[in-house]
Amino acid sequence: MLHYFSIPGFFNAPLAWESIPQILHGLPMSIYLTAISFVGSLILGLFLTLAQLSHWRLLHWLSRAYISFMRGVPILVVLFIIYFGFGANALPAAILSFTLVSAAFVSEVFRSAFMGIDHGQYEAAYSLGLSYRKVIHYIILPQAFRIGLPALGNILLDMFKNTSLAAMITVSEMFMDAKIVAGANQDYMTIYITIAILYWLCCVVLTAGQNWLERAFDYQRRADRALRHQS
Repeated sequence: MLHYFSIPGFFNAPLAWESIPQILHGLPMSIYLTAISFVGSLILGLFLTLAQLSHWRLLHWLSRAYISFMRGVPILVVLFIIYFGFGANALPAAILSFTLVSAAFVSEVFRSAFMGIDHGQYEAAYSLGLSYRKVIHYIILPQAFRIGLPALGNILLDMFKNTSLAAMITVSEMFMDAKIVAGANQDYMTIYITIAILYWLCCVVLTAGQNWLERAFDYQRRADRALRHQS
């Protein structure tokens, strides 16, 4: 039956179906790269945001320079600098590269979210005797995360797709396995179409998770608002 979906000289459906398990063998590595790098970028991005909003001018301009540089340099160039230039091992080089570049974009998301929060909330928290660290941790950051969730979801999707670049430095992730299968069968078009569909399906799953989180945060926000009105 799969032959009916084949296009001679362009797409071999039976080969595509048979190759899926081999290609998906690299999916756990792609997920691992995405998860570790995304968590790292959230942490570094938050520190960059706080540095941008700092009253210390040197700290502010250093963070702005870092963000400008990382947003303006292709991630593949950063990957090659760390891997070939500094001689790092392939997997740590990939994780570090994805983290350093994505943190710049995460920081801009957090910065806009922080600026979108009413400044009166800072003043009210300080009047209660809370320290700056507690204000950020308990009051500002949860709101900023909820506001920036759609943009952070886009960064996560881009990061998952960018893990394919790790194949350039021999990390055995999903795209690397696809290249091996394509070379073994000498049918690059079929395998590349297959890997494109697999990446798309993975992104559909990630988007569904993002939408679920957005609905959960929205439900919690409405519940908190109703509770305040009752009190």
